[in-house]
Amino acid sequence: MEHNIQDIILNVESLNTYYGKAQILFDLALHVYCGEVVVLLGRNGAGKTTVLKSIMGMISSKSGRVFFKGKSIDKLPPYKCCALGLGYVPQDRRIFKGLTVLENLEVGRQPPSEGYGEWTPARLLELFPNLAERRNHLAGMLSGGEQQMLTIARTLMGNPELIILDEPTEGLAPVIVNHLLTTIQRLKSEGISILMAEQNLNFARSISDRACIVYQGQIRYQSPIAELSQAAYEKYCAL
Repeated sequence: MEHNIQDIILNVESLNTYYGKAQILFDLALHVYCGEVVVLLGRNGAGKTTVLKSIMGMISSKSGRVFFKGKSIDKLPPYKCCALGLGYVPQDRRIFKGLTVLENLEVGRQPPSEGYGEWTPARLLELFPNLAERRNHLAGMLSGGEQQMLTIARTLMGNPELIILDEPTEGLAPVIVNHLLTTIQRLKSEGISILMAEQNLNFARSISDRACIVYQGQIRYQSPIAELSQAAYEKYCAL
């Protein structure tokens, strides 16, 4: 599919991010088009999570710019990024274990953006049947896969235009991974853009439009997922 620069929903320019004195990202740049699914591939420690946290304002970058829908967000705190239409699903599934499934969903509620349908608890319970069966259960009693579903559902209650997913399949059983794949396909069909870090190459190939390989804090390779070079993958991603 051909894209114009006006179609870019997220644009990251020359990010330099540090943990203390250690530099993690080096002039990193990437972009996501409206309705596109982009996957960040790379070994553990390559900087993928740091990229996502830097975009969300969870880590302050020393320099560089982040634009969402053409608006500079690199100086904004995470809650303001969320209010603009950015959703974030962390790797460690930060649910409220002492609240029920339905109460967790209400915590994430935000008004929808113009032109996007509103996500409601009813729609989300239809999307995640396992959660529907446990709607009044405490979130801390859910399985790991169900907690991942709840984290995504709560993020959707914010009615995001772009969702950032950090290693969404990690630790999940194959049947849950398959359900997650179907869910992301549904979100894509709704026009939601997605940026995710992922280690599962088969999963990434099944859902992504484009791959970016992160290596030592830089994007070293990118291409349509169907044209992903095996040589590049083995060079930068294989253990």
